[in-house]
Amino acid sequence: MDLIKQYIVQCITAASSNLRLNNQRIEVLAMLKEVILNSKDIQHDLNQMKKITELSKMAIKLNEVLLYLNQGSVDFLKVTDKFKEHSFNLIKEMSYMLDMINPYTFRQTLDRLFEQEKKVVEIIIEPESKPGIEPASESLLTEFESMSDPDSIDTADKNIVSLDDKDNSQTFNSFESTILKPIKSIDSILNELNVDSEIPIKVEEYSKLMSFNAELSSQNGFDILSQMHNIISDCLLHLKNKSLIPSPEVIESIRACLIVIVAVVKSKEVDINNYLNRAEVFGKFLQKIKTEEVK
Repeated sequence: MDLIKQYIVQCITAASSNLRLNNQRIEVLAMLKEVILNSKDIQHDLNQMKKITELSKMAIKLNEVLLYLNQGSVDFLKVTDKFKEHSFNLIKEMSYMLDMINPYTFRQTLDRLFEQEKKVVEIIIEPESKPGIEPASESLLTEFESMSDPDSIDTADKNIVSLDDKDNSQTFNSFESTILKPIKSIDSILNELNVDSEIPIKVEEYSKLMSFNAELSSQNGFDILSQMHNIISDCLLHLKNKSLIPSPEVIESIRACLIVIVAVVKSKEVDINNYLNRAEVFGKFLQKIKTEEVK
């Protein structure tokens, strides 16, 4: 275990607990922690981040933490106090960074910095959603009504951009449209399912579609979106193979994944922790089924 990386990541976590976080901000912080944990040279990577206006202040504060840890004379009797100090000093700069970027633009910036080692680049700043937290409720599901036609799977080839054809110039708006396109159709299927119902043939096609969108989400830096799509894809395949019955619990777990997807993509200021937790527990349950099938 790299104690320096763990210390920095925990500072980020402690600082973030003092901020109001929406789903996109949580995603950005997850990517930032991933950069730290996977870094082969933290000093170099922080120096690169200093070159970007939106990241520079945060990188400077993280660099101060790194210098303290590397000084070779850490007083362990005072390390708790120093940790609180370091975390507190990150709050203001972290808030500034999160106001300026979203997961899509942050991923673009990281790719340019660490893969191509280019000069300073300006990332695209998209407007932050309006402040204020709504309670997560069925109102979020009503958004499905304007997202897709229930028969959209019949024209799937027109709705999906092939991974081979997709290039780096794909806009966030087209990504958003692709991800949201099948949501209402899947929700419509869920409304028709019950323990005794026949599983529609098109469920298998939707499983493939969600697997595709999981890969697309991963490529665009949305790990949570990718996870939710994979869970839905696996579940639909289990339903098709009759290794899982469409019980009310299963249907509501799929719907929880759909709610998380909509909230993240549309930057909804809602508390989705309960839905996210339910989806993740359901994902582990599906993994257990898959493991048992292999045995």
